[in-house]
Amino acid sequence: MKRFILVGALFAALWGCASQRKAALLRDHRAVAQLSLTAETDVPELHVGAARRDTLTVTGADGREVLIMRAVKDEDGEMVATDVIDAAVVTARFRHVAERHGKVDISFDVTVPREMQDSRWQLRFNPMMYLLGDTLALDRIVITGADYRKAQLRGYQQYQRFLDSIITDTTRFVNTHQLEVFLRRNLPEIYRFRNDTSIVSDEAFASTWGVTEREAVDHYTWWYMVRRNRWKIENKDKMFRKYVKVPIRTEGLRLDTVLTNADNDLVYRYVQTIATRPHLRKVEVSLSGDIFEQDKCIYRVPQSDPLSFYISSLSTLADDREKYLTRILERKVEANTACYIDFRQGSDAVEEGLSDNAREIGRIRSNLASLLENRTFDLDSIVVMASCSPEGSWAYNERLSLRRSASVSAYFSRYMQQHRDSLQRESGRVYDLAGYQEERPDIRFISRSDPENWAMLERLVEKDSLLTAGQKEGFRGRMAIADPDAREGRLQQEPYYRYLREKLYPRLRTVRFFFHLHRKGMVKDTLHTTVIDSVYMAGVQAIKDRDYKTAVSLLRPYADYNTAVAYCALDYNASAMAVLQALEPTDKVEYLLAILYSRAGDDRNAVQCYLNACTKNRAMVNRGNLDPEISELIARYGLHREEDDPSH
Repeated sequence: MKRFILVGALFAALWGCASQRKAALLRDHRAVAQLSLTAETDVPELHVGAARRDTLTVTGADGREVLIMRAVKDEDGEMVATDVIDAAVVTARFRHVAERHGKVDISFDVTVPREMQDSRWQLRFNPMMYLLGDTLALDRIVITGADYRKAQLRGYQQYQRFLDSIITDTTRFVNTHQLEVFLRRNLPEIYRFRNDTSIVSDEAFASTWGVTEREAVDHYTWWYMVRRNRWKIENKDKMFRKYVKVPIRTEGLRLDTVLTNADNDLVYRYVQTIATRPHLRKVEVSLSGDIFEQDKCIYRVPQSDPLSFYISSLSTLADDREKYLTRILERKVEANTACYIDFRQGSDAVEEGLSDNAREIGRIRSNLASLLENRTFDLDSIVVMASCSPEGSWAYNERLSLRRSASVSAYFSRYMQQHRDSLQRESGRVYDLAGYQEERPDIRFISRSDPENWAMLERLVEKDSLLTAGQKEGFRGRMAIADPDAREGRLQQEPYYRYLREKLYPRLRTVRFFFHLHRKGMVKDTLHTTVIDSVYMAGVQAIKDRDYKTAVSLLRPYADYNTAVAYCALDYNASAMAVLQALEPTDKVEYLLAILYSRAGDDRNAVQCYLNACTKNRAMVNRGNLDPEISELIARYGLHREEDDPSH
């Protein structure tokens, strides 16, 4: 047995030394995990459709037919037709990726060399993404050696055995045999209860035999077992940390794999989908990590050189020129407002201290001041119409409402004169564009009478929550009486009249203001002008912000080029096609059509539209490399190869 233990210890020491030497080699060579771009054909967004042909016939700019085929240069520099062979390793450090539906798939390979792999190790890699000045930690990649995982599982097994040793049945702490012997010898009356289903209270037990049941049980309890069990319960977390030195984590991981064969490099394909943001043009990704043996870090993997992803978006194809609407301006403009000025019964005097008059008067003063200071409109006249509540005769209320209108007109006329004088003192003389002193015409107040505000009373009664349905029905019946004085007389006989008079009638004493204005400097009655179409421009801005659903909702009624861009960005291809085919075939229209045809698998029309776009605008040659639908056509059919080859 001793020999076995010594051999095991010697084997473990040798194994540990080998692991340390291997880790030292990693440190000496500053070993890193390689971060590389995925092969182009494996990028998900580059899949455009299943219909493919080796050769195409399109029409050139001069009207002649041109034959285009899949082609590469042979060793003699000649172009020969061939099948495309995808590269297995991509060494470039940057790539253009296309944004679709407001999202971008960032795809890269993480290559772990075999010298980093060991069955006793766990590799923890931390991909980091950098965008718009922010740093985003991506989900971790964990690669676990088989022996490392076995050690983890052994720890969990040891901890489970510890949990199983915790006693949950408290009767196991009591020496029941000795307790029964004691009772049988000394308290036979109690012993007889062992098989009895009746219940004896602790108080009755103690009063009969001079000792409580609890005391008897405690006397024959193994308290050392109770204390030991309690310690186990209280130290479960501590024992977990003792046995499980490195817990198996599942949250925040993209990959957690157990490596059983370390003979080859391990390659993991990492695809991260991100939501694009306004002004997001570039995303960088780097990788760092750590190598652990049990709970000890034995090597920190240096941060890799970053990969750069340049994001191309259909939003950059939007036409951001301002769109205008033709609007007809009227010289004369009207505005109105109402306030609730309370008067004493039968009085026409404006009292600021009565009821809520101060607040209402202040509100009207503010409105008048803003109109006097307005730089667009001049105030011509103000119609003031006061109304009364129905108590009293119609003739009396007509005279009273007219007096109140005149009183309110005089009150605010004085205020306006004072305000205009203060403006004049602050600004000095006012001159127009011709250099003449501007004359400020007097503003007329016109008093009007609305004797009894029955229409408003009807609305208040219908909305009132305290009047019953029967009372409202009765009120409607009284409103059918044509004569207002007779109508008021019948209402006075109703039991709810007091409520009407005290709660609703005061709200009928309103003063309404009707402001008549005209535009400064405008002579004609109407003027045609143009203004920016704010709804349309909001739709264009939504495209730039990659909020394509909002863009579609705003631009759908216009059915123009920008509408097609929004449709295309959301893959509403049929709708986009219908809009574009009705437009003039500009370079951008042709380019979008090329994208749509490519999505539909119609390579012939896709290439034709793309070449038409390039003929009209040579900038589309470079743009074609940014969109996967077009870049795939360029690669498949060798488009622009004459331009790229100096010998042609």
